[in-house]
Amino acid sequence: MSTAVKSAVAGIDEAGRGPLAGPVVAAVVVLRSGQRIEGVNDSKKLSALRRNQLVSVIQAEALDWAIGSANVKEIDDLNILHATMLAMSRAWEQLQNFPPEVQVDGNRLPDLKGYTGQATAVVGGDLICPAISAASILAKVERDALMLALDKDFPVYGFAKHKGYPTVQHREALRVHGPCPEHRRSFRPVRDAIEAMRGAA
Repeated sequence: MSTAVKSAVAGIDEAGRGPLAGPVVAAVVVLRSGQRIEGVNDSKKLSALRRNQLVSVIQAEALDWAIGSANVKEIDDLNILHATMLAMSRAWEQLQNFPPEVQVDGNRLPDLKGYTGQATAVVGGDLICPAISAASILAKVERDALMLALDKDFPVYGFAKHKGYPTVQHREALRVHGPCPEHRRSFRPVRDAIEAMRGAA
């Protein structure tokens, strides 16, 4: 794979490693070296409204961007770490322009499929690397939208509110209703809910 954009950097980040349900989503954003998009910060430091507002700005100002995901079955089959790497690889493969540098949030690099440029894992990268910050916003907004759609299919769990994270409300819904098809059975709270329902049967 050759690089096609000079003086540019790609940032890769994910959303959804910790939830008990739904996919893990990754995004990649390519920015010019030194480019900063006004208002872009770590997605966790921004309100949902502000993240949604920034999506179109990022997509318009970035040299390139893409989104990939791994579904619940892949998370359960591979484990969440490897499924996250898979989602990142899928986002990367959709790029049209490959820059000479890639920065990935965290301490591991996904498979970049023959990439010959410089790839660096950056712990806390969503706080210090503009391209990673932008990617974190795209990934978070995309995943939140998917969880809002799941909330319509499975309203008893409150996905629209907690996005699948293990809140008290979510755990109680699991206890009462058991898991839905979009719950990650490899995660202990979901397994515990299954066992509890079997014990009560």
